[in-house]
Amino acid sequence: MRQGMKRTLPALLVCASLLVAAGPPAVAAAPSPVSRAVPGPAPYPAFDLVPGIARELRAAAQETPGRAQTRGQRWHIERVPRPEAVRPGAVTVACSRSTGPYQRQAERYLGRQVDGRQSTGDCRAIRRFQQAHRIAPASGFAGPVTGQMVRLMKARKNPNRAGHCPDRPERTVCADLNRQLLWVQQDGRVIFDPVVMRSGAPTMETRTGTYRIYMRHRHHISNLYHTSMPFAQFFDRGEALHAVYDDIYQGPGSHGCVNLTWEDARKLWDLLKKQDIVYVWGRKPGV
Repeated sequence: MRQGMKRTLPALLVCASLLVAAGPPAVAAAPSPVSRAVPGPAPYPAFDLVPGIARELRAAAQETPGRAQTRGQRWHIERVPRPEAVRPGAVTVACSRSTGPYQRQAERYLGRQVDGRQSTGDCRAIRRFQQAHRIAPASGFAGPVTGQMVRLMKARKNPNRAGHCPDRPERTVCADLNRQLLWVQQDGRVIFDPVVMRSGAPTMETRTGTYRIYMRHRHHISNLYHTSMPFAQFFDRGEALHAVYDDIYQGPGSHGCVNLTWEDARKLWDLLKKQDIVYVWGRKPGV
């Protein structure tokens, strides 16, 4: 009710086609308790995009969807301190001397001494991690994208370790707003490994609760925003799981939908059916 009161009518209709009727009532509308254990991208005053790679991504997004996705996902663009931004055409990237907002998380995951201070050894270890996971520039600066990738890798072994997502005999999509991760489980077993998602932006937060997929449309176009929503699977009053062509790590968030990379959304489309459960809990960091 609190969220509903603060939303305007356009916000309630975001992400949906105007032709989409309201879905069935939520199975259990009460949200689960919010965990604050995982911090989100903290404001960092001097972030800059990497100019050359950013242009490449924009060019790729103008091509055909399949090819754009293949090229667009080649890089995940990290935000770095402005003095360390890579100039277009640069071949080498200097090792960052700056301590990023996710320094401690990266140190802990990579088995480094957890002191929250950048060192030459830390930088080299973080650079190798960034190179392995297509994060650019691989400068060793532990920014928001690197922090999110660390969370994803940590979750791979047991994403539901905290037990927030209920074990059911039915396929259940687990959408963790706290960590911005999504996976699918059934009978206590993960059947779709965790992937990064992007939920609603501030004032347009993805609604929490338990829902069922009530409509699927492989090539959906939003009548409200006139944007493509590939592999759209609607679960609550116009909110859907669907693909985006831009970098999933960029931007403040969706208009309420759960965004996925093109490839992850396609795989999820092949796995799920109507009436499968979608369980959403938590609160997106920073909102």
